[in-house]
Amino acid sequence: MTDLISGVKSHCIRMELEEKTPDPKYGESRKFDPSFKGPIQNRGCTDVLCCILFVVALLGYFAVGIIAWSQGDPRKVIYPTDSKGQFCGQAGTPLEKRPLLFYFNILKCASPLVLLEFQCPTTQLCVESCPTKHLTLLKAMFKKEDQDYYRQFCKDEVDFSKSAVEILRDGLCPSMIMPSKAFTRRCLPALGTMKGGVVVVGNETTFDNGEGDSVNATELLEASKKSNVVVEARQVAMRIFEDYTESWHWILLGLVIAMVVSLVFIVLLRYLAGIMVWVMIVLVILVIGYGIFHCYMEFASLSGEPGSDVTIRDLGLQTDFSVYLQIRQTWLAFMIILAIVEVVIILLLIFLRKRVLIAIALIKEASRAVGHVMSSLFYPLLTFALLAVVIAYWAITAVFLSTSNEQVYKVFNTSVCEYSRETCDPKTFNTSNISAQCPDAECLFAFYGGETLYHKYLILFQFYNVFLFFWCANFVTALGQVTLAGAFASYYWAFKKPNDIPNFPIFSSLGRALRYHTGSLAFGSLILSLVQVIRVILEYLDHKLKGAQNKFAKFLLSCLKCCFWCLEKFIKFLNRNAYIMVAIYGKSFCSSARDAFFLLMRNIVRVAVLDKVTDFLLFLGKLLIVGIVGICSFFFFSGRIKAVEDTAPSLNYYWVPILTVVVGSYLIAHGFFSVYAMCVDTLFLCFLEDLERNDGSAERPYFMSQNLLSILNKSNEDTKTVE
Repeated sequence: MTDLISGVKSHCIRMELEEKTPDPKYGESRKFDPSFKGPIQNRGCTDVLCCILFVVALLGYFAVGIIAWSQGDPRKVIYPTDSKGQFCGQAGTPLEKRPLLFYFNILKCASPLVLLEFQCPTTQLCVESCPTKHLTLLKAMFKKEDQDYYRQFCKDEVDFSKSAVEILRDGLCPSMIMPSKAFTRRCLPALGTMKGGVVVVGNETTFDNGEGDSVNATELLEASKKSNVVVEARQVAMRIFEDYTESWHWILLGLVIAMVVSLVFIVLLRYLAGIMVWVMIVLVILVIGYGIFHCYMEFASLSGEPGSDVTIRDLGLQTDFSVYLQIRQTWLAFMIILAIVEVVIILLLIFLRKRVLIAIALIKEASRAVGHVMSSLFYPLLTFALLAVVIAYWAITAVFLSTSNEQVYKVFNTSVCEYSRETCDPKTFNTSNISAQCPDAECLFAFYGGETLYHKYLILFQFYNVFLFFWCANFVTALGQVTLAGAFASYYWAFKKPNDIPNFPIFSSLGRALRYHTGSLAFGSLILSLVQVIRVILEYLDHKLKGAQNKFAKFLLSCLKCCFWCLEKFIKFLNRNAYIMVAIYGKSFCSSARDAFFLLMRNIVRVAVLDKVTDFLLFLGKLLIVGIVGICSFFFFSGRIKAVEDTAPSLNYYWVPILTVVVGSYLIAHGFFSVYAMCVDTLFLCFLEDLERNDGSAERPYFMSQNLLSILNKSNEDTKTVE
């Protein structure tokens, strides 16, 4: 009975692998070549022109970085800037002990101009501390004690021997100060709310502004909101930063655990591929099932709780994201999403159950290859390191470019003035015609910009930085793919394994890639980078057109985004297979891409049967590792585990380290499984070529393993089959 079942399975598998006669329009099948023994050693440089272009582009990239580093100043991002363009609280400057920014008239921050120029049209001063009481300049003139307190919120050149009118006319002091609190290094009114929703500042609802008028606390609230357009976003960012400072060592521990789990999984896959794949499938279903159960329990526990029936739409955007976990709709949404994922996975496994058996056989073969080329498991570390360098260089250059603008000063005034909002020079402003014609006008720092040749082309430098980032990142990825493909191809085309496998296959393949095929890697990554940059531009346009009413433009943009997304996926697939052919035959990128595409099209059924199902199984492996580490981190950081409840850090948002660990775990698992995926793709192309080149005779024996030979019901006439 067992033999009968095995025979039926083998027959089904063979039926799945049977291929029709190839279409001649996709080229002729590979011919037998007795001298071919794997990756060709005698090869020449390919795509030299693109190699030269890539080197020139890199030199230009370094030049842009040097220019940006010489012109930029990251302090503009860190420190607030006063009306003279000086940094508050910067070490080694006269303002070192004045870290906070004080607004002379916070009400002017309620002007719509703030939303356009991101700068309040009022004098801004660096101070040591924010005011703690309400006081007008007129009242301060009568007491020496009040004058000394008021002086810290005035310009250094103030002289209290003058009258209050003269001081206000010269813009040396604010007309009043009020209780304030430091927020994002800015002094904003200490707003509160009494019963009934009445807005107060220091238990007072109105203030004397020092000019004979009263100011309502509600007006101060509006001004405070607009004094910092991104105040809520910065608040969230600060809390997230605090959470990272509290939990970074636990995050690193979680990532190390993810790395260990991934490595153990890969090692087990090497020896127990068939069992591990089925265990992986079952565990993925169980992990997602537990997620559904947990969401249901949370959903049920909130039944009848006050406020739990509020919808997410009614709740709106909240800076405290834990609020969303207190409403039932959130857990219902999580439960529905996980249930859909669970159903999709189960249905795919049911319909692909026969092809899963074939994919397991290919994974077993990949496990043997990885076992004989163990150094391939550590190659992703080099890829991670190179990508980290690329990302760091891009980020640092972007920061320096964005902060390389000069200080721009503009005329701010309260009355009608023809020079309003024009550029001015604070050093010569008091002696210019503008101050004479507009007595109340001031020359204040407005924003960072510039009108030099460098500043005119600054946006092009930013674009060049983004484009080279994509190009370099794709080049690093391509280098890894070619290196691994060359090593695994050496394994496949070794007739007697492991005796015929060359020494140090990873280093040999890496050397060939850098010496001969830098141009081909640059060519393939350039094509992909162009598509990715176009996608970034489309996303930018989509963001800008969100408020537009033109339905046709939105529809056209959505179609373009969809088309370029599909194009990017296709180019990635084509590049990956082209790099395998480059690693084996040493041809140019275009020739390799054509050969790979035609080979796949001649075997399109096998591509659908083997390659994609194997990718799906490897994806389940990544999902399993992420699920295990994610669930453990959830219970730890949320304090659900009583044994380590006191050890867990106190956080504003416990989802911050959880998401970081989950994303990091996926990247780590992807790094390890990418070796397997590249091994499967390489062995698959070699397997297709083996079937076309050879027929199993003594003169033309197959190079595939005995396991694959038995699945295909093929054999070599020679008794010495491949181990």
